[in-house]
Amino acid sequence: MITRVLTVAGSDSGGGAGIQADLKTMLALGVHGMSVLTAVTAQNSLGVQGAWELPVDAVRAQYRSVVDDIGVQAVKTGMLSSAELVETVAELISGTDAPAVVDPVGVSKHGDPLLAASALDSVRTRLLPVATVATPNLDEVTQLTGVRAESEQDLRRAAAAVLEFGPRWVLIKGGHLSGDAVDLLTDGSEEHLLRATRYDNRHTHGTGCTLASAIACGLARGRSVPEAVTAAKAYVTGAIAAGFALGAGIGPVDHGWALRRDTP
Repeated sequence: MITRVLTVAGSDSGGGAGIQADLKTMLALGVHGMSVLTAVTAQNSLGVQGAWELPVDAVRAQYRSVVDDIGVQAVKTGMLSSAELVETVAELISGTDAPAVVDPVGVSKHGDPLLAASALDSVRTRLLPVATVATPNLDEVTQLTGVRAESEQDLRRAAAAVLEFGPRWVLIKGGHLSGDAVDLLTDGSEEHLLRATRYDNRHTHGTGCTLASAIACGLARGRSVPEAVTAAKAYVTGAIAAGFALGAGIGPVDHGWALRRDTP
C-alpha cells in the first residue's frame, strides 16, 4: 500500500503554507497526503486578513475518519490556534501508532499571530510530549521557553530548553540567524548540525510547514529521525532556492522544484 501521511493544520487560501503546502510537499515526495483542517484563513502574499477556527468536534471527526479507515504512517501538526484544539490533537496523536512531527506554529511569515497566548501552556505540557520531532524556529523557541538564541552557539541551549517539555527529538531552525542556514537536531545526547547555503530570495512563505511535512514523509517511509531530517533539509533548501514571486508581497517556496528541474 502507498505510504500515507496525515497533516493536521490550517488552510492558507494563498496556497503557500498550511494544509496546501503540506499536501504539495507530500505529493512531491511520493506519499499519499491526507488532511485534518483545524482553521480557515483569509491569507495572501501580504499577510493574514482573517482566521476562523473549526469546532473541536469537526477536527476530531476528520481525524478519526482518516485514521480508523485508511490508517497513517506519520502525522504532522501545524496551526492549532486554541488550547482546546491543542489538547484534542495531542490526545488523538497519543492514541495513534505513528511518529508525529510537531511544528509549533506561533506566527505567520508576516508576523500575524496564529496561536492564542492561552494555548502556549497546552503546547508545552500536552503537545510537545507526544512529538517524535518538534521543529520550532527561533521565535517559537522564545515564545515557548523564554530562551533567545542570537547565534549558532545558542542553538544547543535553545534545544535543551525545548527538550525539557518531552519531545523525543527537537530540530531548532536557525533560519533567522545570519550566515549559512544552520539547524540543530538533537535528542539530548546525539547531535546533528545541518548546514546549507543561504539563498538571497525573499520568497520563503511556507518554509516551516514544508520542512515539517518533508520530515513526516521520511519517517513514514521508515527512515530514522536524522535521515528523515537530513533529506527534508535538502528538499526545503531546493524549494527556497526556487521560491517565486506571487502577489505583491512574500511569495511561496516552490514545492515542485525537483519535479520541474529538468523541464525545458
